[in-house]
Amino acid sequence: MEMKESVGRKPTGITDQEALDFHARGRPGKLEITPTKPMATQRDLSLAYSPGVAVPVKAIAADPATAYDYTARGNMVAVISNGTAILGLGNLGALASKPVMEGKSVLFKRFADVDSIDLEVDTENVDEFINCVRFLGPSFGGINLEDIKAPDCFIIEQKLREIMDIPVFHDDQHGTAIIAAAGLINALSLTGRDLKTTRLVCNGAGAAAIACIELIKAMGFASENVILCDTKGVIYQGRTEGMNQWKSAHAVPTERRTLAEAMDGADVVLGLSAKGAFSPEMIRSMAPRPIIFAMANPDPEITPEEVSAIRDDAIVATGRSDYPNQVNNVLCFPYMFRGALDVRATTINEAMKIAAAQALADLARTDVPDDVAAAYQGNRPRFGANYIIPVPFDPRLISSIPVAVAKAAMDSGVARRPIADLDHYARQLSARRDPIAATFATIHERVRRHPQRIVFAEGEEAQVMRAAISYANQGFGTALLLGREDRMLETAEREGIDLDRPGIQLVNARISTRTAAYTDYLYARLQRQGFLFRDAQRLINHDRNHFAACMVALGDADGMVTGITRNYATALDDVSRCLDKKPGHRVIGVSLALCRGRTVMVADTAVHDMPSAEELAEIAIEAAGLARKLGYVPRVAFLAYSTFGHPSGERSQRVREAVKILDGKRIDFEYDGEMGADVALSEEVMAQYPFCRLSSPANVLVMPAIHSASITTKMLEQLGGATVIGPLLVGFDKPVQIVSMAARESDIVNMAALAAYKATS
Repeated sequence: MEMKESVGRKPTGITDQEALDFHARGRPGKLEITPTKPMATQRDLSLAYSPGVAVPVKAIAADPATAYDYTARGNMVAVISNGTAILGLGNLGALASKPVMEGKSVLFKRFADVDSIDLEVDTENVDEFINCVRFLGPSFGGINLEDIKAPDCFIIEQKLREIMDIPVFHDDQHGTAIIAAAGLINALSLTGRDLKTTRLVCNGAGAAAIACIELIKAMGFASENVILCDTKGVIYQGRTEGMNQWKSAHAVPTERRTLAEAMDGADVVLGLSAKGAFSPEMIRSMAPRPIIFAMANPDPEITPEEVSAIRDDAIVATGRSDYPNQVNNVLCFPYMFRGALDVRATTINEAMKIAAAQALADLARTDVPDDVAAAYQGNRPRFGANYIIPVPFDPRLISSIPVAVAKAAMDSGVARRPIADLDHYARQLSARRDPIAATFATIHERVRRHPQRIVFAEGEEAQVMRAAISYANQGFGTALLLGREDRMLETAEREGIDLDRPGIQLVNARISTRTAAYTDYLYARLQRQGFLFRDAQRLINHDRNHFAACMVALGDADGMVTGITRNYATALDDVSRCLDKKPGHRVIGVSLALCRGRTVMVADTAVHDMPSAEELAEIAIEAAGLARKLGYVPRVAFLAYSTFGHPSGERSQRVREAVKILDGKRIDFEYDGEMGADVALSEEVMAQYPFCRLSSPANVLVMPAIHSASITTKMLEQLGGATVIGPLLVGFDKPVQIVSMAARESDIVNMAALAAYKATS
């Protein structure tokens, strides 16, 4: 059901060695600890440790609840396993489970900004495991149990919930149940069914299956209408073979004994069993408009294609990402804990699970934002048979699921710190999540569906070769490596890079049959700018940026990426000779600064040295357009050293005039200025200017000059701990991106994907 469970179905092109290299590269593993307070001076150290640390120690001793105020406990979850049921691999031990537990911790942080640490407990003794976890309780705000075999997982979770006053959640059980329940709510609505009269069969009686049955009964399913099956058939009252207390709790009085008999006339079937468990005859025997959740991974009990060949009235969900309606646990556990932690819940109860399921179901019924539309099968998904469950990268998950969970915790009396303003809480949640990772994920998904040919202009560089291979391996399309073939092959052999693989094409500019066409094209563009024919010929024969840009201009490539061998301005000049700006647009550079809790776009960071008022206005329009394409609602602040006229100055006057120019246009985004950066970015400081037209802090900053833009972004990166992406080129008629000379392989791939993304639109 969850991403991690797709063992054996590696993404296209990923080898075992590449997976090992990924986990070993740089710092081994996927986690590190980063301090949240300054540690730069002796005073900092005195406050952080001795003698200053004694003060919160005494405060916590006097009032244990203050641990949430003075430590990281309130945002810290432990991911704990003994490795007895790792993925689909079985009992491989505690140590072998560590990569999976680290991965779970990364997902907590990535999707819900929940800090997490993995703990691998080296015992299969249930009592020892329980004692280990209970005595670690003061360290954490919540416990996520993972990859523990049944029935041990039932006993462990139940006991820990009884003896601990923090949320304990076995995601393999309840995460699957919550997502399946969300999909079931919507499927029942689409087929006009009522929970109380719907007949449901669940095949599989493990941890996830039992949790599913318990949750849907808590939602209103009648016990007599729910049949649970295992490998020995129907679990009926009076059966003794292969039974335990958890199965017995769901035994029903029935004459049906086999799965086939149970499914005859059933409205719903949940599969948490094995590949091929549902035969065509079983599916054919179900009621009209059947609901089929085939959630076995990596291969479902029956595929959607097989179902559609049998009948055309079914709603189908699986655990697979390559089919619609994926039951994916990452839709649940980060947000479940986010809401529980924020109200300091003592437990995660049925009310909170049902609230999460209902919130997920409701989200699937609402109009989908543009960035989700780009990620979902190339079309804007609409509530219906093929869209009953939200997709994992929907940015609205963070602001909807935790709110529902928190409210349910408060309503059911398990919240120790109620939240008075849930709307404000939702806005805070939206700001916590890093949307850039999601943005690139949706971009990547769209490009995979519409592969593009991207020319990597500096193809003789080993770093570029690796990026090109990654681009091809991820299914983005064909990577065209431009350079002298002998040099590329020599470098590849020296660096141990295999270029003889699908999706990689070497383009030897020296012997290309397209050289004459590119020369003619370039000469026609430059002949009235002082260039002779031989000048154009020299540029095509000896400069790869010109050659690559002409490939794009004449349709021999869909986009290009360059930049690691020459400075940004030089590369931009090269490209500008070959490509036009989009009619009615201005070419600018926009840098994305990923700061703690927010992302801001800074423009122009690449092209205009000292822009005029008219140019500043056009820069704002271009930057806002990019923000919208990346899934943001743009709020543009024109920055200056003055704020709304004080102090006055010539340079601030240009900024004020730019705002007036936009006032005279039909603009569909918020903007205001001139203002200082503190006013633009701080809700408290902005409140001192009640006439400011921005509804909340800006996410697009238009700088008064390129030097201020460059200084700002570089200082943010070096001193502020921000990650700066870009500048992203905006305004060219053809897709082109220029990376910095210090770009990493992943930066080059992302820029290539951005170029490909533009080519698809």
